[in-house]
Amino acid sequence: MKVAIIGAGGVGGYYGGLLARAGCDVHLLARGAHLDALRTRGLEVRTSETTWTVSVHATDDPVALAGAFGPGDLAIVAVKAYSLVEVAPAVGLLAKRGATVLPLLNGVDAASRLVGLGVAQEQLLGGVTYISAARIGPGLVERRSPLQRVLVGELGGGVSERARRVAAVFDQAGADAQAVDDIALALWQKFVFLVSLSAVCGLARSPIGPLRETALGRRLIERAVREAVAVGRARGVALPGDEEARVLALVDALPAAMKPSFLLDLETGGRTELDILSGAVARFAADVAIETPIHDTATAVLGIGH
Repeated sequence: MKVAIIGAGGVGGYYGGLLARAGCDVHLLARGAHLDALRTRGLEVRTSETTWTVSVHATDDPVALAGAFGPGDLAIVAVKAYSLVEVAPAVGLLAKRGATVLPLLNGVDAASRLVGLGVAQEQLLGGVTYISAARIGPGLVERRSPLQRVLVGELGGGVSERARRVAAVFDQAGADAQAVDDIALALWQKFVFLVSLSAVCGLARSPIGPLRETALGRRLIERAVREAVAVGRARGVALPGDEEARVLALVDALPAAMKPSFLLDLETGGRTELDILSGAVARFAADVAIETPIHDTATAVLGIGH
C-alpha cells in the first residue's frame, strides 16, 4: 500500500516510519531542513525499546505527491488543527486520485472541516490516535510512551471493509489498531479527556498533580469533564452513563508531573489548538443551549496573546 503523510511531525512521522518499516511505500510532505534530512539520511524513529531508520519518499510538492497515488492508497493527515486550511488542497488532490483520507488530529470535527475545505466526503474515514510522539530534529522523531493506538471508522457509522483494511495495515506494522462501529463516540471519548485536561492545566499553568491534590482543583477538573460530556450527549453522541467517572479515573492515573501538549505550547508562547478544544466546546454548547463556564473561561482567557 502507498501511504501519504500530510504533517510529518511527531505523530505523522512516527506512523510513517512504522508503516515504512513494515513494507509500505511511504511518501511524506515536508519542507526545509526536515525535507533535506529525509531525502539524504532517511527517517529515524526512536522509542524506549529500539531505534530504526527507513528510506522514504519526501517532497514539498503536493501535485507531485498526489500524482503517485490512486484508489486503494491511504493519506494520513496529522497536522496541528490550525494548519488544516493550509494542507487541505494537498489532501483534496489525494482524495481526487482515489486515496482514502484518514485524519489523525485532535478535536472532533477534522473530517467535517476537510469536507468544508473541498475534500470529497466519500474518501474520508474518521480516525483517533492515542500516542505521545514528537519530532525532535530534522528527519528524527521519537515515541515517548508505549501507547500507539489507532481507531478508524466510517463517518456515518458501521465497520466497512476499507476501515478494516486500514486498521489491519497499522496492526500489522505493530500499532494497536481497530476498526470501530461508532467513530464519533471514539472521537468524543478522547476529546472529553483531552479538552478537560488542557483547560484546567492551561488555566492553572500547572501540571495535573497539584490540581488533583486540592479540593478546588479537583472540583475544576470534575466540572470541566462534566461540561464536555454534557455537550457531547446534547449533540447526539452516545457517551456511556459512567463517562465522567471513566475520564476522571484516567486523569487520576496520570503522572503528577504530566503536562498536556496544550500547556507546553502556552509555556513556549507557541500557537495552540484552543479553537478546537475549549473553543469548540463553547461553540457547540451555544448551539445546544448548555452552560459551559469552565470552557468559556478557558477560551476567553487562554486565547489572549495566542
